[in-house]
Amino acid sequence: MERPHETQEKIWNQLIHSGKFTEWGRKYDFQSIKSSRQFAERIPIQDYETLKPYINRMMHGEKDVLWNGRVKWFSKSAGTTSDKSKFIPISQENLKGCHIRGTWDTMTIMYHNKPDARQFELKSLLMGGNLTAFEPYPKTQFGDVSAIMIDHMPWVARPFFTPDMETALMPDFEAKIEKMARLLGAEKDLVMIGGVPTWTVVLIRRILELKKADNLLEIWPNLEAYIHGGVSFTPFREQFQQYYPSDDLIYKEIYNASEGYFAIQFEKDDDDLLLLLDNGIYYEFIPMMEWDKEDKKTIPLSEVIPGVNYAMVISNNAGLWRYMPGDTVMFTSTSPYKIQITGRTKQFVNAFGEEVMVSNTDKAIARTCKEMEALVLEYMVAPIYFKGNEKGGHEWIIEFEKEPANLNAFIKLLDENLQQINSDYEAKRFNNMALEQLTMRKVPRHTFVNWLRSKGKFGGQNKVPRLANHRDHVDDLIAYLEG
Repeated sequence: MERPHETQEKIWNQLIHSGKFTEWGRKYDFQSIKSSRQFAERIPIQDYETLKPYINRMMHGEKDVLWNGRVKWFSKSAGTTSDKSKFIPISQENLKGCHIRGTWDTMTIMYHNKPDARQFELKSLLMGGNLTAFEPYPKTQFGDVSAIMIDHMPWVARPFFTPDMETALMPDFEAKIEKMARLLGAEKDLVMIGGVPTWTVVLIRRILELKKADNLLEIWPNLEAYIHGGVSFTPFREQFQQYYPSDDLIYKEIYNASEGYFAIQFEKDDDDLLLLLDNGIYYEFIPMMEWDKEDKKTIPLSEVIPGVNYAMVISNNAGLWRYMPGDTVMFTSTSPYKIQITGRTKQFVNAFGEEVMVSNTDKAIARTCKEMEALVLEYMVAPIYFKGNEKGGHEWIIEFEKEPANLNAFIKLLDENLQQINSDYEAKRFNNMALEQLTMRKVPRHTFVNWLRSKGKFGGQNKVPRLANHRDHVDDLIAYLEG
């Protein structure tokens, strides 16, 4: 926090030194690279498709390809409902020096915020995925990054973890939810929950159903914190406050992706995330105006400006070199460096120049729900394209936990709130000149979970693609409902 640029330069030097004798390092002659600027000029920005041939060879046991030695673990990333999965390398250095280190940082910050915290006295629940042997080369294992972390949990933390390892790593997610619900319903000493909100909600509902309880205070009176990540918590906050009606519960967001443990909510009452600069990741950033260019230009951490949307580019200690994870962030502070996750480079709606990001729609939903005493479980947004003389617009698919008293009033207020949050959308909506008021389709309970299940994307790190600049996801969901 005190010496961010010196820290990042140190990380960069460590990465370049480690990568010199890999195939990738020889290809780009790492030995002759003398500065981070030269590094950025020499190596093109990568995405998963460009690194996939190298990663595939690593999964088959080849050594010294993108990173030193043989990489044994790969995180199966499923950030969208696409049929294609990404396999992100997790080296020993990356596992211990990034992901597990990030967990220790999270606990450190927890005790900084709450010195009398009881995380190393009572039990903590972690919702993870499962691990699978890679059939062509069984020494390689893949699964959710959460499962890899649970499987390699430091011995000192294991007595404070629930459920047991066998249950935590069960491959059948539905069977795991049922078993966990029955085990945890009898657990009185739970102090912390960690997991993606989408699937934590599924577990909580089942526990409340089994226990015939109104809320979690009746079951877990010692609960102190919920650690969440994977999707924005903004639409879920009101819902969780109903599940656990206590002002004492700490909600702490983490930014832990397959590619790295990037950031942690630092202060209890501040939603901004502290960027972790010393855990094996070197950062660069692409301004929004460069996103669609073939030859994208990056800037280093020292040149970022608060209030601007950037796509992240990372180089890490598992062999991802100048790699775009696909996430977009906005800096809220440069001393220390704090960010907010604004969305994904492929999850936005800009069919008419409105530049609507996930962070905009999350805030609009949360604000509208609060004003109209409603609760939204999940949603999806897509453009409605011009047809003939008709104007364009946005179509929202919404699943409610608690419906508003007046749906038409909810739609009108949601549109107004989005205009207040996004001035580009407001300009396009002015007098209905370019865009009509948004339309909404209300879907039955469990629609999104069942849709994900139908695509083989149930549980783990799978999530609903909330925004898209096309209609593929929305039309697929509508076809599923009508099928």
